[in-house]
Amino acid sequence: MPNPPKPLLLGPLRPNVFKPPRGRKPIYLPNFTLTLLRTPFLPPSFASFITPLSLNKLDLKDYLYHAYNVPVLSIRSYIQQQRVLQDKPGARVPRARRWYRARSVKKMTVEMGRKEDGKGGIGGGEFVWPEEEEDLEPWDKRAWDAAQAAQKAENETFGPDAPTLPKGDRKTMAEQAKALLEGNIIWRPSWRDYGRAREVEVDVEMNEGGGQGGTAALSRRGNASTAQSS
Repeated sequence: MPNPPKPLLLGPLRPNVFKPPRGRKPIYLPNFTLTLLRTPFLPPSFASFITPLSLNKLDLKDYLYHAYNVPVLSIRSYIQQQRVLQDKPGARVPRARRWYRARSVKKMTVEMGRKEDGKGGIGGGEFVWPEEEEDLEPWDKRAWDAAQAAQKAENETFGPDAPTLPKGDRKTMAEQAKALLEGNIIWRPSWRDYGRAREVEVDVEMNEGGGQGGTAALSRRGNASTAQSS
């Protein structure tokens, strides 16, 4: 009879001491730009960035660790394709059927760990966005809104889709039609009746020989016209 298998003895559980390798090439002047997005719908331990298309997850992980001493637990990335526009954005007079698609935007969402203390353990620390400014007058918000409204009105007037957009007098015509149906105003024609039409000139037959007879006929015709007009 074969011997029964011996039980496997397990040692005490130890914390995971594995540390993933990090980049060691010193870069003093990074040639890329990261844009931190305001994400109130995410927990404080998450941060979202707009990154260059050439930046990968390991690059962002090393950057956050070496620049801010923030370990990264996980990263999710996706590329957002931009919609097709007619002509390039910012064109003064957009040209019709000049299709343009802007460069895609790459976004990364990072789950940040806590800052490492000097003993190799894990310390505290989370990132919380400051409160949004309510008074934007120091940044000339009123002038910015006016410029945006003027740009929108110009695009609607001179854009390629201008003939298909509703005009400004459509609202006025709707208000007048509503007031007419409710009986608030009485419709009257805008034209005036000047009476029955009458002939101004009288045809006069001219002599075949012309000369004074023709001149007299023309004179009579002109006198008749003058009399009719008066």
